[in-house]
Amino acid sequence: MRYFVLVLSKWVTALAPAVWGTTYYVTTEHLPPDRPLLAGLLRALPAGLLLVAVTRRVPRGDWWWRSLVLGTLNIGVFLPLLFLAAYRLPGGVAATVGAVQPLIVAGLAVLLLGQRMTTRTALAGIAGVAGVALLVLRADARLDLVGVAAALGGAVAMAAGVVLSKRWTSPAPLLAVTGWQLVVGGLVLLPVTFLVEGAPPAMTAANVGGFLYLGIIGGAVSYALWFRGIRVLAATQVTFLGLLSPVVATTVGWLVLGQGLSALQVVGAVVVLAALVVAQRNPAQRNPAQRNPAQRNPTRKVEREKKVEQEGESGADHRVRSVR
Repeated sequence: MRYFVLVLSKWVTALAPAVWGTTYYVTTEHLPPDRPLLAGLLRALPAGLLLVAVTRRVPRGDWWWRSLVLGTLNIGVFLPLLFLAAYRLPGGVAATVGAVQPLIVAGLAVLLLGQRMTTRTALAGIAGVAGVALLVLRADARLDLVGVAAALGGAVAMAAGVVLSKRWTSPAPLLAVTGWQLVVGGLVLLPVTFLVEGAPPAMTAANVGGFLYLGIIGGAVSYALWFRGIRVLAATQVTFLGLLSPVVATTVGWLVLGQGLSALQVVGAVVVLAALVVAQRNPAQRNPAQRNPAQRNPTRKVEREKKVEQEGESGADHRVRSVR
């Protein structure tokens, strides 16, 4: 039963990056042009306010500053860097650089969560980057140092957010915690959006529908599923599921937008999915008992303590007799 629940949790969590893979299509076909920060803002802030209003919960104690940190990393910093990379780099380059996120999460999990970096995880991470490169990278892709730095910074921010979300588990309801982070991320995005893009343009019905999709499905629902996955799965398992986004984006482009799909892209998709499946095996955990033999066998620990006490009593008797 527990195995079934675990597998179901992975499938449910995978829905979030799958939905995020449709963002490119929705943005290009239904939103105002050249307004990526506005899309990020309206994806986060209204959804967060809605969840806070529904749950009627506000952070307490340490969760005031933890929500600030998590919301900034997962949304407030990640989205602007993601859009900056998208502007300065071809989409394939940005996606390929962002695909290093599972490797970054695996490294941070060693430091903060006590997970071991296994050869399997490292190879799956490298395969994931290679698969995404085959899937979306073009031969004429140009590199821009600022764009590459932004894509890498976004991957680091999101990776840190994933690991810290795993380390800090709030007793509050999941929707409340999701709402807090979306509100914080939206508030961080608010001044940046107006400074860079100015006031929002006039909206058409298609624009409103696109923003509603991004806010409700791509924001509130998807982030709730994502953060739920972080609660119940290992951090590395969750972050590898994020590789589904470029696969879904490429598939939607082929099916809906009529974009070509080469044999090399198909190979890349297969490599990405294989890396994702391999990474879903339970990661190795550092077991403190392995570093302390006494903790592995409590009976031996008790026997050893009794032996020490007996030796101590014998030594004390010997000293008493010597004094006498």
